[in-house]
Amino acid sequence: MELIAALTVGVLVAIGVWLLLDRNLVRVVLGVVVLGNAINLAVLTAGRLGGQAAAFVPGGVVPEAAANPLPQALVLTAIVIGFALFVFALAVLKRTREEHDSTETDRITRVAEAPAPDLPADGKEGA
Repeated sequence: MELIAALTVGVLVAIGVWLLLDRNLVRVVLGVVVLGNAINLAVLTAGRLGGQAAAFVPGGVVPEAAANPLPQALVLTAIVIGFALFVFALAVLKRTREEHDSTETDRITRVAEAPAPDLPADGKEGA
């Protein structure tokens, strides 16, 4: 089971990086989400997936094949934070689309690096 999870993590990381390298900001946001999910799955896999033993054991004896609950708690927290990050990124993306009428990074960078409209054309302050 860990092998399948490790391969899934690898595929998700590859897809996330591929999406991050795109010029469209929508795909960049989706790449961040996919990469975050890949990291969550990697942490969960590192905490051992085997849960053949019962969750509650008598006498405080920890079974040998018990899954570690700490990575599960960390991943649950990361899922909530990742969802908040996704919603915030969508809000920023919506505002960017309203301001620039585009989600292409080259066009937005061109506008952002243009000189301010109230500056003189030669770049010097008033005489």
